[in-house]
Amino acid sequence: MQAREIEPKLKQLSRLAWSTEPALAQRLDQVRHWIKDIKPGLLTQKGVLVGFLLELIKDGEFWLELQSLTNEERQVFLKHLPTPVRYWYEYLFPKWLNENDHKFYIWKQKLRTREFSQEDAELIESIAHQIQSRNGCVVHRYIADLSMATDVIVSSNTGPPLCVQLTTMSGELCNHKYKEWKNTLQQWKIRRGIFVSYNPGLDRSVIQLVNLVLHNSKHLKEAKYIKFCFR
Repeated sequence: MQAREIEPKLKQLSRLAWSTEPALAQRLDQVRHWIKDIKPGLLTQKGVLVGFLLELIKDGEFWLELQSLTNEERQVFLKHLPTPVRYWYEYLFPKWLNENDHKFYIWKQKLRTREFSQEDAELIESIAHQIQSRNGCVVHRYIADLSMATDVIVSSNTGPPLCVQLTTMSGELCNHKYKEWKNTLQQWKIRRGIFVSYNPGLDRSVIQLVNLVLHNSKHLKEAKYIKFCFR
């Protein structure tokens, strides 16, 4: 999709959603009004912002299609989705649509001004590749990252979804971020999560992280928010 097509597409989706999914329409309108004065050439230069917008359009279209099904059809369809994908569409995405996002006004400006950068994007991609090669599933969403302190939603081939936050912080800064992370997950009623402080210089950090994530996907109990450090 070309940058010049994004704002009209958001408008079109919003119109489709208003009669049946007003919460989605309202979110789409919020985003559209926020970016409508950005010229296409300038928008193209804001890679992360464009990524978020395209992701929102894709999720919005999928959500409308999902809601057009009968309850029975929807449940049958959702059962065939990988666990993290189902968790996103069945729980977290509608929760974001219908509830107040206290961080939205902060991160949308960071996306627009390019203050937000995905420094751990390469690591997340490596972890995702390793987990998928071991029959697990990984979901990344900008909304989950920016509003729900979740870099990835993961499951092993047998485990329920697990929300994972990665950071290179250490010491007191790490402790402070961990407390904020835990509070954020509890606010969104996310029931399981791990917070991982890692040293990007460790040669085997990716393998260790993958093992840690998959183990906790299978075994971490409900209402647990655990911090791990690889230093």
